[in-house]
Amino acid sequence: MQSSVIVALDFESKADALALVNKLGIDASAYKVGLQLLTEEGPGLVRDLVGQGKQVFLDLKLHEIPHSVAGAVAAAGKLGASMVTVHASAGSAVLKAAVQAAKPFPNLMVLALTVITSLSDSDLSEIGLAPSVEQQVLRLANLAAEAGCHGVVASVLEAAYLRRILPPGMLIVTPGIQLSSASATDQARIASPQAAATAGASHVVIGRAIAKAADPRKAFSDALAQFLLAAKNG
Repeated sequence: MQSSVIVALDFESKADALALVNKLGIDASAYKVGLQLLTEEGPGLVRDLVGQGKQVFLDLKLHEIPHSVAGAVAAAGKLGASMVTVHASAGSAVLKAAVQAAKPFPNLMVLALTVITSLSDSDLSEIGLAPSVEQQVLRLANLAAEAGCHGVVASVLEAAYLRRILPPGMLIVTPGIQLSSASATDQARIASPQAAATAGASHVVIGRAIAKAADPRKAFSDALAQFLLAAKNG
């Protein structure tokens, strides 16, 4: 996926999603389709976006037995998706099955989701994990690298040390990105496009900060410029 800024289509309908795509025009080439929109509208939206020449980050957050995950990854490849997410906490067998299923689709990259950005240290003990997001992210990122995943999904707060320990060229996709004017969200670990690029992220995912902006096209352009400038200077 070439574009550094992936726009999240966090909408309830295909009409609203495509309205934003039309507003952004040729400037934006990469979009995230998540569970809500996919459940509302089905796979037709993904086909429409791919048909327009857009790259689709299909954020399925797969967490199932290896056979089921492999089938879903293959289905994502058939749709023309460029990225698909699998929970690293599902284990190495699942991650390896996902990578294997993606091989017939050379443009499809498997991303291992480490710890979702709504969780903080205090939340991990509630689900029986050691109370450190950093330790958990490191463990899962190493698992993903060993399984052959193309990249990981993690917050900007973890991106800097992940860049140091992950193999060269492995993608680090960072959600929870906000612009300075953005309102509060339900994500606990957030940062700016500049911070993401400086930390070593390869891609950022931005949703409401662009979709809800008075001028979405300008918000996208500003975010991309901020990321590219910081990446160049970093």
